[in-house]
Amino acid sequence: MLTLFRLVYILWICLRYRLDELVLSGLQHPWAHRLLRLARLGRVPQQPRGTRLRLALETLGPIYVKFGQVLSTRRDLVPADIADELARLQDRVPPFPSDQAAAIIQASLGAAPQALFAQFERDPVASASIAQVHFAVLHDGREVAVKVLRPGMQEAIERDLTLLRSLAGLVERLAPDGRRLKPREVVAEFDKYLHDELDLIREAANCSQLRRNFGPDTDRANLLMVPEVVWEYCTSQVFTMQRMHGVPVSRVPRLRELGVDISLLARQGVEIFFMQVFTDGFFHADMHPGNIYVSDAPDTLGRYIALDFGIVGSLSEFDKNYLAQNFLAFFRRDYRRVAQLHIESGWVPPSTREEELEGAVRAVCEPYFDRPLAEISLGQVLLRLFQTSRRFNVEIQPQLVLLQKTLLNVEGMGRELDPNLDLWQTAKPFLERWMHQRVGLRGLRQRLDQEASQWAQILPQIPRLVYARLNHPDSGSATRDELERLRRVQESTNRLLGVLCGILAVGLGVAVWALTHGGGF
Repeated sequence: MLTLFRLVYILWICLRYRLDELVLSGLQHPWAHRLLRLARLGRVPQQPRGTRLRLALETLGPIYVKFGQVLSTRRDLVPADIADELARLQDRVPPFPSDQAAAIIQASLGAAPQALFAQFERDPVASASIAQVHFAVLHDGREVAVKVLRPGMQEAIERDLTLLRSLAGLVERLAPDGRRLKPREVVAEFDKYLHDELDLIREAANCSQLRRNFGPDTDRANLLMVPEVVWEYCTSQVFTMQRMHGVPVSRVPRLRELGVDISLLARQGVEIFFMQVFTDGFFHADMHPGNIYVSDAPDTLGRYIALDFGIVGSLSEFDKNYLAQNFLAFFRRDYRRVAQLHIESGWVPPSTREEELEGAVRAVCEPYFDRPLAEISLGQVLLRLFQTSRRFNVEIQPQLVLLQKTLLNVEGMGRELDPNLDLWQTAKPFLERWMHQRVGLRGLRQRLDQEASQWAQILPQIPRLVYARLNHPDSGSATRDELERLRRVQESTNRLLGVLCGILAVGLGVAVWALTHGGGF
């Protein structure tokens, strides 16, 4: 019964904001047009469709606001005017009572906040759709921020997700473009994001990983500060971390007053993003200004501070290589290479004609080179490539869509700080250095180091396996499997020896040349 009432309420909100036109106008059935005429009742929408959709989602509540935020990242599926408007959605949610927050902390950690902390601020400092944050002080004097999950979130999410799945199925069956829009897949993606954010232990683990990548013991510590996780005070409903002091990155006048170099800050933001993507393959995927602060402490002035780790992205070595080569080929206007990369990735059917895809890529990329480099958007380039690829039946990987959304956030933040930021000038040397490390001698040495432990285990077994095979020629499949593995190891070893011999030969040739020409080392 509650589900029925909720559905009626949602339909009423849709009619109130004239979303009937947005939904029914895309259907080809005659009854849809009759419903549309009946729903209009002579009224004409006064606001653009994207604005009406945003207002409706804000009215429906936090879960639908979060859904709109996720939908805004799918610019490969959603029209640009709607995606731009949905990107304005913010989690403006009233806090829940402090007594409830204290009860959740006590149930999760086994003691009341007054016993766990030397000080605990009952009034929250921030409140969003999933959780709210309270400041506290540990008994050892450390200042912390305690994030508490909203009560009843699991039940509310499951109820609304059931409705969204049903609506997605209707859209897929009835709308002419329903299959291409993949509404059920979008809802499934939203389901995953929500459940990831509902588990604060997962968020704490994301925070810990990012801190390990940019921690005080690394050579990147001067770029990004990440709070330390207080693991003994963390559960799936409570996340306690080091309290960070800073200024929101969007408050540029205040940063100038503090003496922060704004142009340097903009460039460093781009560098941090590319480090996360191409070096670590693990990136903060919610880098809007509300989650990024700048330190105002004298000893760390001007360093970025990362907050809110509910959404992160990860990339495989294949993904990183694909992206780096695509960006470099685009910068060099090598459209044939961009087409080849799409085909080699396996995301384009093997029957795709390379020259046809090259022409489509050229049509996407070439107009950008008529603009100053400072006006070129890497995020828009990647988006257009995704849209072009869809014409060739490419299934875009979710991690790349998330990266494209984050790249747009980084670009917007960087150019808000410095309108003259040349993203290419900042990114291109990093990409070239990354490629050199992967394909040069340094990359070979890194891969040899990675494989050395495997070879150390396998090579000593070779004499025993050969002896066993010679003395038991009819041994079972286990021995044959071992020998097959031995054969692969031998082939790898032969290739390695060939490479090493080639390097040695080149080195000897250089040495002989230097000696015969009277030089030395």
